Amino acid sequence: MSSTAPKKQLPDTQPRRRLSREDRHRQLLDVAWRLAREEGTEALTLGRLAEQADITKPVVYDHFGTRAGLLLALYQEFDARQTAIMNAALEASQPTLPSRAAVIASSYVDCVLHQGREIPGVIAALAGSPELEKTKRRYEAVFIEKCRILLTPFTGTGAINAAGLWGMLGAAEALSCAAAAGDITAEQAKDELFETIVAMVGRNARD
Repeated sequence: MSSTAPKKQLPDTQPRRRLSREDRHRQLLDVAWRLAREEGTEALTLGRLAEQADITKPVVYDHFGTRAGLLLALYQEFDARQTAIMNAALEASQPTLPSRAAVIASSYVDCVLHQGREIPGVIAALAGSPELEKTKRRYEAVFIEKCRILLTPFTGTGAINAAGLWGMLGAAEALSCAAAAGDITAEQAKDELFETIVAMVGRNARD
């Protein structure tokens, strides 16, 4: 039998690398998305985020201020990703109604699915705060205006009524969330939204 005593595990004295503010912000958003995905939006408290990111609470408060600020940061990131996906698809598309409608439908659904099942929870949480809901509506208004500019040339009348555009957005959100939840497939969501957009433009062309 060996009489050699086991070596003691030395403590890790390697200094922890200090992240830049930008890198820390990125880390916190990534952890927040993971928390929302694994534990639900209810778990998105600043204290829980600090615990999961292995940092002190004041650091998290410095980045987001409040839970509402964290939710808004997540939604802003989702909106920016959606805009980038849509812009890239538009550059590769043809200036026709079917092509434009397909871009709007695909980019909206793809962005929600890319983010995963957590984004419906974030959107629902935003609706629980009047101030956050107001901010969300401003982002939605920008999206609707973009769609109006893209689709108006195909109406023949030079106009699309606001009710139709808001109805299109409601359908986009509902279909995307249904696809994210697994109630329908991504292709079903895109096809239905595509038909909704084309039908809306057709109604405006007849008005």
